[in-house]
Amino acid sequence: MSPVASEITLRFLAAPTDVAVDGAVHGGKVLEWIDKAAYACAVGWSGHYCVTVYVGNVHFSRPIASGHLVEVHARLINTGRSSMDIQVTVSSADPQVGDFSLATTCLVIFVAVDGEGRPTAVPTWAPRTSLEQRLQANVLERVQLRADIEAAMKEQQYTEAGTAPQVTLRFLAAPTDVNWGGKVHGGTVMRWIDEAAYACGANWSGGECIATYSGGVRFYRPILIGHLVEVTARLLRTGRTSMHISVHVSSGDPKAPQMRLTTHSLTVFVALGEDKRARQVPRWRPVSAEDKALEAHALHLIDVRSRAAQPPLQ
Repeated sequence: MSPVASEITLRFLAAPTDVAVDGAVHGGKVLEWIDKAAYACAVGWSGHYCVTVYVGNVHFSRPIASGHLVEVHARLINTGRSSMDIQVTVSSADPQVGDFSLATTCLVIFVAVDGEGRPTAVPTWAPRTSLEQRLQANVLERVQLRADIEAAMKEQQYTEAGTAPQVTLRFLAAPTDVNWGGKVHGGTVMRWIDEAAYACGANWSGGECIATYSGGVRFYRPILIGHLVEVTARLLRTGRTSMHISVHVSSGDPKAPQMRLTTHSLTVFVALGEDKRARQVPRWRPVSAEDKALEAHALHLIDVRSRAAQPPLQ
């Protein structure tokens, strides 16, 4: 296997249609770019169709402006029997200057599948440079942390006993959302997650807000074109300027609507003032036992993330 197949860089201009209401490219669009680059890397390495199973540790360092040149670099950093861990970095630059700076980093895990949709083996990847060795070591160190995060998220209850503010988006998955396997793009699902979380955060804060972190994005099952989709964002906790928001995506056949969970994630938004600086948000106080358990869950995830070493970039 050629070493070229273990990484890929997409390069393009950020378009005006990629921009959110605050004038910068919205986080959901960046997540779409990340998913596409990671998919290309996974398919290039495995030689099979691949599905997104996990996206984590997404850090939005700074916004990307419309018209800026964008580079999305996906690099394979570990393989399992059928899985591929891929580090993705997003950088951008004014094309008149060409000085790129980092905007977003994250980890994406894909699984290769055969013609029947079953996991299939992929070629084993081995690090060739000291950087690749450090990247692999970092992702292996995070395996248990990721398992702890997933287990903690799965244990939480979200019922009508909760009193936290929430927003639900409801629509049909359109043919334009389709990926190469006939299902909805993982990147499109992450854009929906970002949009619902934004609506929840903007509603609570009473103004503009921006995503600064997204993690624990777990894909349980695919969404079919034409299915009814529900994306529910619920506030878990507020900090001085931040809002921790849990998002669940469910889908089902509209002719027999039995909604099933397809995706779950946690996103952190920060409120922005007119000067585009972080501003204080109203404090949300948990009322029910479920509210208090979910706030404690958010604090637990903060603690878990704080123990994780950030991956090296060079």
